[in-house]
Amino acid sequence: MNDMLLIRNVLALEKNVIRQELTDVLIGEEGLVLQVGAGINAPDNCREHDMKGAFISRGWVDMHTHIYHGATDLSLLPEQIGMRTGVTCLVDCGSAGEANFKGFRRYIAEQAEERIFAFLNLGSIGLVACNRVSELVMGYRSVDFDRILKVISENRSLIRGIKIRASQVITGDLGIECVRLAKKLARISGLPLIAHVGEPPPLLDEVLPLLEKGDVITHAFNGKSGGNIMEDPLTFALAKEAQSRGVVMDVGHGSASFSFEVARFAFEKGLVPDVISSDLHCHSFAGPVFDLPTTLSKLIALGMSLEDVIECVTIAPRRVLSESVNENWLVPGHHADFTVFTVESVDFQTLDSMGSELQIRKFILPQLAVLGANWKECKSRGLELLTTGN
Repeated sequence: MNDMLLIRNVLALEKNVIRQELTDVLIGEEGLVLQVGAGINAPDNCREHDMKGAFISRGWVDMHTHIYHGATDLSLLPEQIGMRTGVTCLVDCGSAGEANFKGFRRYIAEQAEERIFAFLNLGSIGLVACNRVSELVMGYRSVDFDRILKVISENRSLIRGIKIRASQVITGDLGIECVRLAKKLARISGLPLIAHVGEPPPLLDEVLPLLEKGDVITHAFNGKSGGNIMEDPLTFALAKEAQSRGVVMDVGHGSASFSFEVARFAFEKGLVPDVISSDLHCHSFAGPVFDLPTTLSKLIALGMSLEDVIECVTIAPRRVLSESVNENWLVPGHHADFTVFTVESVDFQTLDSMGSELQIRKFILPQLAVLGANWKECKSRGLELLTTGN
């Protein structure tokens, strides 16, 4: 869509502040913000959208997705979970390894409308067959330091971290040594380590002390026996201490990795998410995750504020990705990257990954996603399916 875009009557939301004055935003044909202010005169060849008091934020980032469609047995297409759901930036979390990253770049990142980044899997083959064939199936022979570092060097614009699935079904007898290996690679390459946690071994108690500021625990609020932060006071204390030194706690909902009970427990004790991501893939797309807006609405229902929830999909993930976070983001001259959304009153129940129910009364519903000169009207599959009972 190459016309100018005029977004009328929005309230800007940024880091615990909702600006109270309605404003208009004019975006030019080249994708730059041209004007911001009340009562902008619409130029010729301009599409107008009156948002009637909706919120506008930086474009949403979903920091844990699987979008290497066709090359893995669990990945979705970017367009299924991207701009049409309010998400302008998708991060693939370990679907590709060094042996098949070239295809990810050529057929996914370079073709998508959304901004695309990746966390490179420690294992050479990535998630070709996910849990049926571990990326570490050959033990240490599944990890090639030289090739991994070469692929990172050649793809710095895309690769923003190293991914390790630190669960027994993946690591097998290697246990915690896989995490040590991944951490060494992360240090050498100057990238954060993203550690998936779940079924031990390795124990979360072993993983947490290895992580440094900027590293990420994804599935931080999972409910798996022996692998969650609620069962053992020592584990919870280690998680709190890790967060205090800058380790990022990411929701990473997924089909098996988010527990309302664990989240409530952690929130009451002061451990809340730094990042909210969906872990959308083929096995979570039809529920319980559906999309990022549904995940955000669950966190609202668990007690997080709207401002904090939006920060968890705007500022916080951009910092993990080493993307610039300018204070003055809604100003002329900047590249347009926005999500416009409303907060709708609803009344229905939804599920976590454990089958537990949660009453949803406020739903964060995307209306418009803008990235450069491209824009999309948005919707939420989750809202549609949960309110119709399908």
